[in-house]
Amino acid sequence: MRVVEDRLPRGGRRRHAFLAGLLTAAVMLTAACSSAGRESTWNGSDGSATPAPLASVSIVEPTADARDVPASTGITFTATESRETTVALTDSAGGAVEGALTADGTSWLPTGALDYDETYTATVTATGDDGLPTTATSTFTTMTKPEQQVRISSFLGDGQVVGVGMPLIVKFGRAVPEDYRDDVQRRMTVTATPAQEGVWHWVSPTEVRYRPKEFWQANSTVSYRVQAGGLLLGDGWYGRSDLTVDIRIGPELIMTVDNATKQMVVTKDGEKVRTIPVSLGKKSTPSSSGTMVVIEKLRKTVFDTYDELGPDEGYRTKIDYAQRLTWGGEFIHAAPWSEGQQGTVNVSHGCVNVSMADGAWLFDHTRIGDPIRVTGTERKLQNGNGWTDWNMSWEEYVEGSALPHEPAATSAASPTT
Repeated sequence: MRVVEDRLPRGGRRRHAFLAGLLTAAVMLTAACSSAGRESTWNGSDGSATPAPLASVSIVEPTADARDVPASTGITFTATESRETTVALTDSAGGAVEGALTADGTSWLPTGALDYDETYTATVTATGDDGLPTTATSTFTTMTKPEQQVRISSFLGDGQVVGVGMPLIVKFGRAVPEDYRDDVQRRMTVTATPAQEGVWHWVSPTEVRYRPKEFWQANSTVSYRVQAGGLLLGDGWYGRSDLTVDIRIGPELIMTVDNATKQMVVTKDGEKVRTIPVSLGKKSTPSSSGTMVVIEKLRKTVFDTYDELGPDEGYRTKIDYAQRLTWGGEFIHAAPWSEGQQGTVNVSHGCVNVSMADGAWLFDHTRIGDPIRVTGTERKLQNGNGWTDWNMSWEEYVEGSALPHEPAATSAASPTT
């Protein structure tokens, strides 16, 4: 409020004193009506005071006018006293970019990598309990397309139906340095219906897997995503593209083999459906005790062990209904030559021998990822000899995560669950 007066009439000093008193009273009244920590602003139309928004928000990354921003960038922000926060991202032509808030609510990720060498504007709006919105904006430009790109692949493809023990397997065409794995994992999400707790586990610099705490629930649907397109993966290398896979979990089929009884018990969805006599590995070549899963299925194949065992112990044999369990060469397979010993004596070279009829039945009913538990043999399964994710305790598996694991009782759609 500004009073302009070139000349004062008689008694002008008294009038100024009167106006000053009114102004002081108004300021005192305004101060008495303001909430702590909030300032009032003058409404230019009628001179009345309106409170500033309760919420506040600022964009942390990308900063305003930033250049060479990775195409994988998300919008990271801080918001206080906000009950609702929304993010909008538009390209240089004004086109909207789709995306969603991350599970922790502190950043927003596009549904796919941004275009290279493009300018974007991010707008974050926070609204407090007072219903008054406040916004922050940042305009930035992405980097040019990098020459060094890393291919990212999934063992599984869209639409596959797998067993309840199937780990999700993601591979990188180049080793990901340890310091960059947490960044990658923040952009890896798994959504299961119904929701199931799980975690990512790095088995090597080029491979990361995911398993739930317990076997997948039968007939679940699972979708997993790796938003690594344009993401820096160390030493000037960037992710080539994003990856999304949708699969389905089949019935709960579990095979349990006890060396003491030489029997395999097969259950489906909790009900026993078949008991199968088996012959396991003899003492010189024992089968492994532990929890494995079916890695591959071969209706017909040839086992050739001459290079491994030499001319005295080696053999070359045609095999039917083979199901691989380990990289070291342990299979479930039909062995008509040992049907007389199955159920009583171990005579194999480490495989689980079954009859031709039982081998055919198993082959028709199992899927990749169905688990098998073997107990009571002379040798323990070595982690890494196959998909041994279930041979580790949950606590051991969590240790392989690049991010701290926070259990979520109702959600399986975050980078850590």
